[in-house]
Amino acid sequence: MRDAISFIELSARQRACNLLDDGTFHELLGPFERITSPWLEPQGIVTQADDGMVVAKGTINGNSTVVIAVEGAFQGGSMGEVSGAKMASALELAAEDNRKGIPTQAVLLLETGGVRLQEANLGLAAIADIHAAIVDLRRYTPVIGIVAGTVGCFGGMSIAAGLCSYLIVTREARLGLNGPQVIEQEAGIDEYDSRDRPFIWSMTGGSVRYRSGFVDREVADSLPAVKAAMQACLERGVPEQHRSERFDWFLNRLTSFDTRQQASAALTEQLFTREERA
Repeated sequence: MRDAISFIELSARQRACNLLDDGTFHELLGPFERITSPWLEPQGIVTQADDGMVVAKGTINGNSTVVIAVEGAFQGGSMGEVSGAKMASALELAAEDNRKGIPTQAVLLLETGGVRLQEANLGLAAIADIHAAIVDLRRYTPVIGIVAGTVGCFGGMSIAAGLCSYLIVTREARLGLNGPQVIEQEAGIDEYDSRDRPFIWSMTGGSVRYRSGFVDREVADSLPAVKAAMQACLERGVPEQHRSERFDWFLNRLTSFDTRQQASAALTEQLFTREERA
């Protein structure tokens, strides 16, 4: 049964293919091009032929679309020089299409822990290019972000998610600037126990992020549910104001929070939930 298809269990390539209209999937710089990271093998790390980044062109409801999917199973979906350049370039080309009068939508499938530590500044530079490209493209067309799997979306790529026109998550997803292990390492286990899965999901899981207004749609882990939410967001068009443009409101809420309190899911919801739902 089609409803039983788990979106989380699909690979990045399968996700991209299934979101595009049947028969329109065309991969750019795919694995047979053998464009791999030049930095991993010297460090004893096996490379992947597409560097964990799938860029596909096709249509959604007949409209030209680029779907860019991070493969969370390769190096935790980390962003290196090659994978980051593939995503940034695809977004930049989509913006150029729109400037030339060729409407081109974009969907980002984000399963990533952020920058690839083995590539350090090169990965960070690529993520900065991605941020700039999203802000450029979203003036013309909605940029849809989808975070589905348990890899989540962290680091600089969580900022990329926040820049998207609309953000879709499953209950199983996680979204945050710093990952649990990083917080525990810096602040101690009493502050954040990275092994306490219920606590982690209560703070950064898809459901609490939705209830707190940081994402626009929470859906069940099924291909039809994710696809329907994506299509609904695309049909809404470019929002009058992007979430990232409401920074004054968020900063005011943050400065009103008493940091002497221990943060909790309930406090987060109370702090950020707005009456209106995007």
